[in-house]
Amino acid sequence: MSSSETKQAFLPFALPEIGEDEINEVVDTLRSGWVTTGPKARRFEQDFAAFLGEPQIECISVNSATAGLHLALEAIGIGPGDEVITTTHTFTATAEVVRYLGADVVLVDIDPATLNIDPKLVEAAITPRTKAIVPVHYAGLAVDMIAILDIARKHGLRVVEDAAHALPTTLEKELIGTMGSDATVFSFYANKTMTTGEGGMLVTRNAELAKRAKVMRLHGINRDAFDRFTAKVPSWYYEIVAPGFKYNLTDIAAALGIHQLKRIPAFQARREQIAQQYLGAFVDLPLIMPPLPVEGDTHSWHLFVLRLADDLEMERDAFIEQMYARGIGCSVHYIPLHLQPYWRERYSLRPEQFPHSQKAYERMLSIPLYTAMTDADVQRVITAVREIAQGA
Repeated sequence: MSSSETKQAFLPFALPEIGEDEINEVVDTLRSGWVTTGPKARRFEQDFAAFLGEPQIECISVNSATAGLHLALEAIGIGPGDEVITTTHTFTATAEVVRYLGADVVLVDIDPATLNIDPKLVEAAITPRTKAIVPVHYAGLAVDMIAILDIARKHGLRVVEDAAHALPTTLEKELIGTMGSDATVFSFYANKTMTTGEGGMLVTRNAELAKRAKVMRLHGINRDAFDRFTAKVPSWYYEIVAPGFKYNLTDIAAALGIHQLKRIPAFQARREQIAQQYLGAFVDLPLIMPPLPVEGDTHSWHLFVLRLADDLEMERDAFIEQMYARGIGCSVHYIPLHLQPYWRERYSLRPEQFPHSQKAYERMLSIPLYTAMTDADVQRVITAVREIAQGA
């Protein structure tokens, strides 16, 4: 392959960074004879608790963040007749788990400055049926959890954080996952700040919530499968105490997580470095930069979301097409829920009810930002964005 062909190789929007330690741990798991939920999953949970730095927090590994959100909401008793408030500007998983439980979703708009759920709109949406709030830490910037938790206490509501983007995000120098909500759920999907391929982690200080989630994670069985199958005395007996789910994380996936978690500080440093390069390179362009954390706090930089300024006479789709023409993948986060047929039709939603999310959606795109990017990859993205924005 010539150097010119190499330069033009397609640069994907996201790519995981898997090292030899992860590979060796997976091989060790395959050779161990225990590939489903077992010692590696347990070790990963313990390591995650240590990472959060609070021994009283229980960590429950699951096969997706969607599963974690479902388990958390089920454990706090969400059911038919209840309402759960969340943002329209999220992936459908945040809301669909509410419907799994027969409850209703109440969508509210975002703060245009942060792109996160607007606490004032949350409070305005509360009704006698409201039982919980699910804030989403969009792109890796912390939601104003101080305001959300104050609202929840004032109105007697539960809070489950969707932290799929938020490892290792901080607010007031405290890690998301330690903020005092009922539960927080992280994602380890392939494009997240660390990955287990598919997977997630539910974390909580609430012992009863944790106990319920552990039972429901595996068919409503009252005994852990690992304990039953490794016991030195006959222990085949178990009881089904609830109609549970199949949400456990395998040891193969956990083997990846054990070493990905160790790399979070280095991953974060690289993501921050790339983000700062982008921020510096685009400051003079007709683009709205991503919102930044307050000084001293950490943005996970799961996503780097640009918005085309009003004076840039180009449609968002055309901008993305020009990026693809240069061999660079982009995405859009998200097509808001109020535009999706199921949510729109079920709740008779209209774009004018969500002006900030709607405008952001129409003008936003996510550009590549991941740790496996080389400096040359980063410069290629910068050059492409500058050429397109200046040539519009």
